[in-house]
This record gives sequence, structure tokens and C-alpha cells, in this order.
Amino acid sequence: MKRAYRIIAPVAFALMSACSILPKPDPSDVYRLASTQPVSQGAPVSWSLRVTKPQTSEFLDSPRIAVVPNGDLISSYAHSRWSDPAPVLLRNRLLDGFQRDGRVTLLSTDETNLQADYELGGQLQAFQSEYHGTAVEVVIRLDARLVRGSDQRIIASRRFEVRQQVGDTKVPTVVAAFGQAGDQLNWQVVDWVVAQGNTAAKH
Repeated sequence: MKRAYRIIAPVAFALMSACSILPKPDPSDVYRLASTQPVSQGAPVSWSLRVTKPQTSEFLDSPRIAVVPNGDLISSYAHSRWSDPAPVLLRNRLLDGFQRDGRVTLLSTDETNLQADYELGGQLQAFQSEYHGTAVEVVIRLDARLVRGSDQRIIASRRFEVRQQVGDTKVPTVVAAFGQAGDQLNWQVVDWVVAQGNTAAKH
């Protein structure tokens, strides 16, 4: 027994020593996608809507806060990240936009198996800040698709692109610009979906 202890003790000490020299993960500031969109009380529609995560590139499908410092180089801000991957952030932001707008009240997401009359999805092409010389702007580009739930037929599609100037290069300022761009995108997408859904519901 003593011999076993003499063998195990050095091994345990070595493992503890190894653990103590392993690099510790860098702490990250975690940001939400804020909204200042006001709550409105529009006339409610009769149809239901399912909001899904847009498809996107492998790089954007992560919590990294993407930045294009020059040309075709894409990177991310160090020690900072989103609370969720970009597609989830945008889906939740759009869902909140519909709830604040008040016209589409029968809402669900792709996190449930609930059926809906229409489904909003698409392709997230850009969700990043971009440098143009000394100027910085946030770019959100969404190729949106509105699909009929019963047969998955596309009834409308449109590209939305929002650009928001950033006051400086500090991450909190960039994040605030993402929030402003998200508000602009929400207004456009919500109005478009309501118009297209109402038109399709008449046929």
C-alpha cells in the first residue's frame, strides 16, 4: 500500500503542476443586440408567422463580433463577443420587432415545431463592421424569404441592406451602431412581411 502511495503521489503532483501552467482563457465582454424600437399598436393580421434563423457563413455563425479591417480580410474584435451567434441574434431581434410592432400577434420561431401560415427566413450575407480608411460603419445584409407554411413555396424575397456610421472604433460604440442598424432593418422587414403576408392571404 505504501509503495502504491509512493507511485501515485508523484503522478498526482505532476498533474496538478501541469494544470497550474495551462493558459487560462482570456475573459470576454459579452454584448447583447440592443433595441430602441418603440412599441406600436397596429391593426392585427389574421395569419401566423414563424421566424427562423437565417443561414450564413461559418465565420458569422458564431458569437464573434465580425470586423472587415480592409479589403476581403474578415476578423473579429478581441476579448469581445455576442451573447449568441449572429443568426440567433438577428432572429430574436426580428421576433422582438414583430412583437413591438403589434400587427403580427401569432408568432413562433424555429425552436418549436409549431406550424404557421408563413415562415420568414433567408441568408445573412453580412453582419459586421467595415473600415473604409478612417471611417467605420456597421453593415447588415439579409436576403429575406417569405415562405408559405403549407407547401414551402416562396411567395416573396428581397435583399435588405442597412449601413450605420460608427462614431469611433471602441467596441461599445460599434455594438451601439449594430443596435441602431438592427432597428432600421426591423422596421423595413416588418413592414415588408406584413404587406406581403396580407397580399398572399387574399389569394
